[in-house]
Amino acid sequence: MAVVSLASALTREELEARLYEAEETLRAIREGEIDAVVIKGGATEQVFTLEGDGQSYRTFMEAMDIGAAAFDADGQMLYANQALHKLLDRPAGALSGQELLGILDAVNQTTFRRLLTQALKDRQSSEIHVRVGDSERSFLLTGAPIDFGFGKGVAITFTDISEREQIAAAKESERLARSVLASANEAVIVCDRSGTVTHINAAAERICAQDPIGKPFEDAIELTFADASELMSGADIVAMAASGTPVQGLEAAVKTSAADVTDVMISAAPLVVSGDRTQGCVVTLINLSQRKAAERRQALLMGELDHRVKNTLAMVLAISARTASHERTIEDFQKSFSGRIQALAATHTLLSNASWENLQIKDVLRVELAPYATLSSGRITMEGLEVSVDSKTAVSLGLVFHELTTNAVKYGALSTRSGKLSVRRIGLLDDGALQIEWEERDGPLVTPPTTSGFGQTLISRSLGSGPNGGTKLEYRPSGVVCQILIPKYGHFHT
Repeated sequence: MAVVSLASALTREELEARLYEAEETLRAIREGEIDAVVIKGGATEQVFTLEGDGQSYRTFMEAMDIGAAAFDADGQMLYANQALHKLLDRPAGALSGQELLGILDAVNQTTFRRLLTQALKDRQSSEIHVRVGDSERSFLLTGAPIDFGFGKGVAITFTDISEREQIAAAKESERLARSVLASANEAVIVCDRSGTVTHINAAAERICAQDPIGKPFEDAIELTFADASELMSGADIVAMAASGTPVQGLEAAVKTSAADVTDVMISAAPLVVSGDRTQGCVVTLINLSQRKAAERRQALLMGELDHRVKNTLAMVLAISARTASHERTIEDFQKSFSGRIQALAATHTLLSNASWENLQIKDVLRVELAPYATLSSGRITMEGLEVSVDSKTAVSLGLVFHELTTNAVKYGALSTRSGKLSVRRIGLLDDGALQIEWEERDGPLVTPPTTSGFGQTLISRSLGSGPNGGTKLEYRPSGVVCQILIPKYGHFHT
């Protein structure tokens, strides 16, 4: 194909050259070597085909509302319609093939060149992304082979899909935001500029007594701030955040029907969707109920520990004084006093390991008997002692078992290889007291003591006296038997 350009306002030398060129053109036309003539001049150019239906393809392209351009088989741009100039923000008639490639980056240039090549054979589509002015635009390019009459080429249409992609991106962003909102463990509440609740997640629903959507925040969730008295409310926090001032980490109490959420840490941040304009605020509530319960429990334990330490010291002083009054020598005092203090310490260790609750009778007994015999020896049996007692009863039982064990080791069943010891639960009495029996047998012949020592006093007084509690010690010839009564209320749990 040969293309000839004609122009006006030529110099003499140029006119002579163009006359020669025109003569050559006429010769080429007569000999059938010319397919089309391009006329340049002014702001536009025109293509006249000498074969085909006689109408310029430009007329068709200009009739299209979308951008369109024609390229020859070598990829050179022949024409771009006005819609494409407008899409790419270029002056009318100023867009060339080289300029089009110039506004594409390397990746999009590769995509465009591949489309030109593939569209010579059949219809193909690709997407490119172009920066037009201050914005990024996305175009769907559809290329198809075209017969210009004077030769083959490619016609490519440019459809602006930026808005469609922006809408899809906005929907995806909204879907992602909703997923994040729903997945958050903390309660998240979104309010508009007036403080009305517009969105909440599942965690927030568990705090609200009723559906909060459409209600003012202060009506949806009633908060009280212990450190601020009545000077601050939830509405104040929302108003501060909606005006652009974030609020972080305030502790508050929630008045709600949800019994498991009473203490929260509240934070609020401005909600900026686009630009610098604040559209509302996002409020987060972290459940502090468990932490607060743990703090209250720790405070109670500290107070209880202080109380127990004082009682224990008083008990130690009493044991020291009573032991000293019953022992004749310093060595006897040291031995008896040390044993009793060790019994106290052992019970306290058990209580500490069990967090001062749910300590069972069998554990108290086992720690006292451990230095003298093992349960596997068959000489000691326990039955029905899986009974939890409170700390005060555990301490008393520890002293009773210590005195009984010490006596059994010195004079009773545990002083010989044949002696046996049985500690078992008898049952509940009519008044609710729990009866336990300590029974020794097969040991040496037992005779009642002629004098009462402090050990007997500890056994008889440690669990109180009367029908609801106390001990009854018998020196049977076959062995010592002690009936132990543990009062009902607050002292054991079966």
